[in-house]
Amino acid sequence: MLKNPTALVALSMLLAASAFAKEKEPAGDVVDTGSFGIFVNSKRVATETFSIHQSKGGNSTTSSQFREEAAKDPSQRSEMEINTAGALVRYEWHELSPGKSELTLLPNNEFLVERVIENPGEKAKEKPFLMPNTSVILDNNFFVHREILAWKYMASSCPQESGRYKCAPAQFGAIIPQERDSVRVAIAPVAQEKVTINGSERELVHLSLKVEDADWDLWLDPQDHFKLMRVSKTGESIQIVRD
Repeated sequence: MLKNPTALVALSMLLAASAFAKEKEPAGDVVDTGSFGIFVNSKRVATETFSIHQSKGGNSTTSSQFREEAAKDPSQRSEMEINTAGALVRYEWHELSPGKSELTLLPNNEFLVERVIENPGEKAKEKPFLMPNTSVILDNNFFVHREILAWKYMASSCPQESGRYKCAPAQFGAIIPQERDSVRVAIAPVAQEKVTINGSERELVHLSLKVEDADWDLWLDPQDHFKLMRVSKTGESIQIVRD
């Protein structure tokens, strides 16, 4: 059960308008920015750097880069734009190394179509998805997408009861663009827990996320706009922690 009504009202605004910036701030605000360290067996193997901005028109743009720890430059980048109704405007993914493949996911009437170019100069291959343009995007290696999913879940599935917000399990349709696949994801509340992040103890909201045969745990900070702080994969020694 959530204890911060003001923050959750802000989340509802983000779902509708793709931001929960302060009312007095001008359009074009930064909604979130930072980086996630990706650890395997407690060793940092990669970093995701991300930002979420709201435009003057209300659309939100989420940009992300993925860099392996041994590399100087990012190997992948992505950009996703969502309109004020929560519908996808466009999603782009680019492989920067070792190859140069790229894909674009765009609305096609009320559904979506993916265009993939596996090598520079080749003709794009198309794959239609009979999925609504409000479907969740959960691409590989970009954990900021899980933050956006968590915000969407909390704004839609955590009604207020007696001054508090009680979350119920929910399911969403999602697309994993790099795998060219559509899936159903299930998300549910677990607890509000004290968790140590980078040496500092915080009380975080714990959610469970099931994507096909993989189970994930998400921890969000209710004192900081429910930003995603940590992610782990059940049964594997993988941890994703906000820097």
